[in-house]
Amino acid sequence: GAVRAYDASTGRLLASYAVAAGFLNDVAVTSDAVYVTDSFVQQLIVIPLGGGRELPAPGDAYALPITGDFAYGPGFNANGIVESGGALLVPNSSTGQLFAIDPATGHSTEILPAGSVPAADGLELRGSTLWVVQNQLNLVRVYGIRGTSLTLLGTVSSPDLDVPTTLAFAGGQLW
Repeated sequence: GAVRAYDASTGRLLASYAVAAGFLNDVAVTSDAVYVTDSFVQQLIVIPLGGGRELPAPGDAYALPITGDFAYGPGFNANGIVESGGALLVPNSSTGQLFAIDPATGHSTEILPAGSVPAADGLELRGSTLWVVQNQLNLVRVYGIRGTSLTLLGTVSSPDLDVPTTLAFAGGQLW
């Protein structure tokens, strides 16, 4: 029920944003706001960012209802999140769909149909390549992305994967 900001150098808590939520899951930071998925309540938590280095006041956080094509059901719904071309890409872990969500309105549009990325979790976008972690399947699907059009480029798998939940690039490596 809270989103927290920490100093990356010292680990000191800088701010805490209490929100009404079901299960806060993943986070994306853009130049305009911090967006957090809620896997159990059909909403994104939004913390608007100003132009300076000052953190927003705790009362500035709000819930943005997800409307449009995205429909919540039993189990985990909204999970990973990444910004792409002004939209937020968010998978539904239970149905295997991927959606583009307008960060201003919350309106969602399906961009991958049901069954495309089941058990989708963390997302990573670098240039025109999108990686989608599929935690229970021990896979990472790799897509080429142009606007909201995706082309499957391949799948990353390894016997060393053990329910991966997220990924990141560091030092030229996919972690």
